Amino acid sequence: MIKELTIYMAIWITGDIHGNPSRLSTDIFPEQKKMTKKDYVILLGDVGLVWDYKGESKNEKYWLDWLETKSFTTLFLDGNHENFNRLNTYKIEKFCGGNASFIRPSVIHLKRGQVLNLQGKKFFTFGGAKSHDISDGILEPGDKRIKEWDKNYNKMFRVNGVSWWREEMPSQEEMDEGICNLQKENNKVDYILTHCPPTSVLKQMNNNYGSDYLTDYLQAIKENIKYKKWLFGHMHVNKNYQWDKAACLYEQIVRIL
Repeated sequence: MIKELTIYMAIWITGDIHGNPSRLSTDIFPEQKKMTKKDYVILLGDVGLVWDYKGESKNEKYWLDWLETKSFTTLFLDGNHENFNRLNTYKIEKFCGGNASFIRPSVIHLKRGQVLNLQGKKFFTFGGAKSHDISDGILEPGDKRIKEWDKNYNKMFRVNGVSWWREEMPSQEEMDEGICNLQKENNKVDYILTHCPPTSVLKQMNNNYGSDYLTDYLQAIKENIKYKKWLFGHMHVNKNYQWDKAACLYEQIVRIL
């Protein structure tokens, strides 16, 4: 009698990598030795591998090609530190029931407001966040202050179209699409994946943090959608919020399926 083998496909999730996915090396993440391209590693935004305003840099090419050689498939949300001018040049295609763009054949950008079917579970994805490292403003290219401020570590600024893009925050169309897609699922999913947290979780992290229209949008989703677990990045901590069925991930790589 031949036994039937049950193959369990895996999904792992981690937080911001900011242009350096080395935590996914075999030494740090040995579990990949048993993974295939049918298994997923999901990055929760601020990936930074489509970043250089001049085009794909040697460093970006190296790491994107490196991820492509991995045994698993890499999925990622956008964060607030991405080059949206470049991300938006990639063709939008269907992937597991939602919209996505293929940066490499197995390095895939998950678009905002989508519901995807991954390993038989429903995932709602919504990237983006408001940058908080811009207290000294957004400068235009050619501004004489850039050269001076680059040498001053106390200055928190970014340059429009070079290190900051207004599309870090969602459009009304993206938010409406998210609500519409959730309604199609009868307002019930298994997992919610975002870059930033909903307002109530943000306030738990630090009551002095200010909310914005995106965190408030996510708060409305939190209050009206049934979900099993909410995972987000952005805040550079690893912490579980049990009562909210939520967790913030940074360096940790956790398996959810």
